[in-house]
Amino acid sequence: MERAEEGARSAPTTAPSARASIWESVRACGVWGKEVDKAELRRQVVMPLYARRAVAAAVKAKDEAAGVAAAGEKGRGEEGEVEVEVEAEAVTPVVVFVNSRSGGRHGPELKVRLHELINEEQVFDLSVVKPSDFINYGLGCLEKLAEQGDDCAKTLRKKLRIVVAGGDGTVGWVLGCLTDLYRLSREPVPPTGIIPLGTGNDLARSFGWGGSFPFGWRSAVKRYLSKAATAPTCRLDSWQAVVMMPDGEIKELPYALKKTEPADCLELCQENGTELPEKASCYKGVFYNYLSIGMDAQVAYGFHHLRDEKPYLAQGPVANKLIYAGYSCTQGWFCTPCTASPQLRGLKNILRLYIKKVNCSEWEQVPMPSSVRSLVVLNLYNYGSGRHPWGDLKPDYLEKKGFVEAHSDDGLLEIFGLKEGWHASFVMAELIKAKHIAQAAAIKFEMRGGQWNRAYVQMDGEPWKQPLLQEQSTIIEINKVPYPSLMINGEQ
Repeated sequence: MERAEEGARSAPTTAPSARASIWESVRACGVWGKEVDKAELRRQVVMPLYARRAVAAAVKAKDEAAGVAAAGEKGRGEEGEVEVEVEAEAVTPVVVFVNSRSGGRHGPELKVRLHELINEEQVFDLSVVKPSDFINYGLGCLEKLAEQGDDCAKTLRKKLRIVVAGGDGTVGWVLGCLTDLYRLSREPVPPTGIIPLGTGNDLARSFGWGGSFPFGWRSAVKRYLSKAATAPTCRLDSWQAVVMMPDGEIKELPYALKKTEPADCLELCQENGTELPEKASCYKGVFYNYLSIGMDAQVAYGFHHLRDEKPYLAQGPVANKLIYAGYSCTQGWFCTPCTASPQLRGLKNILRLYIKKVNCSEWEQVPMPSSVRSLVVLNLYNYGSGRHPWGDLKPDYLEKKGFVEAHSDDGLLEIFGLKEGWHASFVMAELIKAKHIAQAAAIKFEMRGGQWNRAYVQMDGEPWKQPLLQEQSTIIEINKVPYPSLMINGEQ
């Protein structure tokens, strides 16, 4: 882990505001994008022809050997001419993953532009190539070539960087796959930059990549790629959520969550003093920005279903936010008929919250305010498209509450609550702060049904419907992943 963190700086201490993100989107077009010379950019980020062909062949065949064989053509160009080699020491190769379904569907146009600026072999469409395939076979091919004495491949593997063109969920998907490199001792782990294509883009905002896809995007793409190659790196805490529920299953499982064997959760239960049901279904996932339970996750669940069923309605960030607002009204967050709809009452009816503080091994129960209908566990400063619900708290208030200043690499999560929709609206408008509940190094939720037969949960914008029983508890435990993700600091 120390090798991966070498040279990495702390995360930005102050995240850009929503207004700053808008300015960044405007600034990214026009003369700022044209500052980057296309020929110089290619020299900076493009791999030598034999290497990129080898990586592409390995990924396509899902076989490292196919890539190694393709590298045997080293030295020959498109028509058989001798290739002019790029000095590997001068190259910081950049590989781009594009999600064509994110945000306003800019992905297909962006992919064409990236082909023009760099090449097809270093651009991967996530609808065709999974990040895990690139990591297993593409990076594996470079590693095999390096083992065979190819110093150029060794340098490329060491200096490689990744850019994700997508929303927060897409970035989290790629980061989650990259963590496998730690477990397999295949370091260094490539740092990640972002081209924001999603609706909220809070990960992109937090690391200086802007809050939306820029207006003059064709010229701005050059600047994104140049920053990805030259900007310094910083750390981001990763958090694992483990869902342990009575025998059953979560339908419509999101990318962020994977089913696992109960035996894989047994050690965690023993460490934390949690009782694993005799017949249990277990799921694991990693998040980087937030996990939330309640009304906001219910609204997100409805939005995702609408986008899948009627994709023509969700054609951009503005349209997406209008749909979110409409769902907030129709789901009863603003006007809740509690007597007729028990499922819309406060989370206190179904949820108990436990936390562990820093350097403490015992769980401490935290009272749940009866008015809270959404509980948010936050890692970054940004939430809900650049809003800051935790706020910049004054030292006196921090001391009184026993809190410390929040950073995305401090090993702590902030827990806050949102009440009815009016309260959430004022919080999102940054007129008031959210309901501060706790700061924690580990978190446990215990949920039971009663009149509720389900709860809504989301991780980094990926929602699911969580079944609940009255007789047995469903447990969600959140613990810090022992190794950080590496991000490229786009502010620099």
